[in-house]
Amino acid sequence: MNDSRVVIVTAASRGMGKAIARTLARDGDKVVLMSTSDGATELAKELGGAGIRGSVTNPDDLQALVDLAMNEYGRIDGVVNNTGHPPKGELLAIPDEDWHAGLDLVLLNVVRMARLVTPIMIEQGRGSLVNISTFAAFEPDASFPVSSSLRAALAGFTKMYADQHAKHGIRMNNILPGFIDSYPETEAILERIPMGRYGSVDEIAKTACFLLSDDAGYITGQNIRVDGGITRSV
Repeated sequence: MNDSRVVIVTAASRGMGKAIARTLARDGDKVVLMSTSDGATELAKELGGAGIRGSVTNPDDLQALVDLAMNEYGRIDGVVNNTGHPPKGELLAIPDEDWHAGLDLVLLNVVRMARLVTPIMIEQGRGSLVNISTFAAFEPDASFPVSSSLRAALAGFTKMYADQHAKHGIRMNNILPGFIDSYPETEAILERIPMGRYGSVDEIAKTACFLLSDDAGYITGQNIRVDGGITRSV
């Protein structure tokens, strides 16, 4: 990315979000971070950015995060919509409240953030949003029923958003990680992965930074699999 771009990263206190924030800062970008713990504010201080405590499921917290970026830096060039894991369970035993919680966590978080930053990016004439999704968005996995279902919906939203705002110089793409080293490793999972290993959070971070960059300037509305080959469709 160009020097001194401003990028928001959510769920930035650990795992993929933390790795993305570190990689952006190392490349010279200003990071504005949020997490449900104090980890994001502590990381932001370390990286010379700004941070806030809040949840992607709370519209007021998302507004506060965008306000922080604008107050500190006066612009927003990129957003990485990262989250925790939605509820799990046996498909028909998952209660309605868990489905609604998942909707807030993995789909409405992106919709709400897009509402906030799109007018800013239109005025700037450019911007890029990257959503951290899952390999199971297109090959549903019974271990992740809420995530599989709702992140398929995220793919639909992403394509419609990308089509509508390409003329404004704004791009949106999804990263579909496979099993990453921030997730507990088991032999059963390893046997499913053609590469025979989990991915690293740094590999996801490098992909996110590429999609945010001008080098990916002709990529929008896409679902980029970073999964070691675990998905079978072509």
